[in-house]
Amino acid sequence: MNSTVEVCFVCLGNICRSPLAQGVFEALVKQEGLQDRVIISSAGVGNWHVGSPPDPRMQETARKHGIHLHSRARQFQASDFKRMDLVLAMDHTNLSTLQQMRPAAELHDKLFLFRSFDPENNGDLEVPDPYYGGGKGFETVFQMVERTCPKVLQQLKKKLAKKA
Repeated sequence: MNSTVEVCFVCLGNICRSPLAQGVFEALVKQEGLQDRVIISSAGVGNWHVGSPPDPRMQETARKHGIHLHSRARQFQASDFKRMDLVLAMDHTNLSTLQQMRPAAELHDKLFLFRSFDPENNGDLEVPDPYYGGGKGFETVFQMVERTCPKVLQQLKKKLAKKA
């Protein structure tokens, strides 16, 4: 059984929220022994930071929690949808941009807001962008990502089971 699933976390510039989600998810997938079955990436809807490492403040927040961020910013392309099993937008603006890339029928059961999996979302599906805020915003985003990633993994395990 060598079927795989592929997930991409998407934010605005791919230097704060989505690389953090990628790093946290990679650690979780490794812990579960699924690193050969789950392909993980992140991207931004914009191209401002392409090639850049994650924001140093996000790297510091992640390191504080034992997570290493090693991604380089890239821009999400419409063609990425073809190979992705799950694309998770960090906010409604990112979601809207992604929805404009493909017909809605192609995105069914594939494109979601990341916090739709957050057990504590209380109807708030936005992951706030900490880029222009203080250090507390980075920690808030970490807490959201950490509690949401296990639910995302549950969803991907269901997709893996269907492919098996």
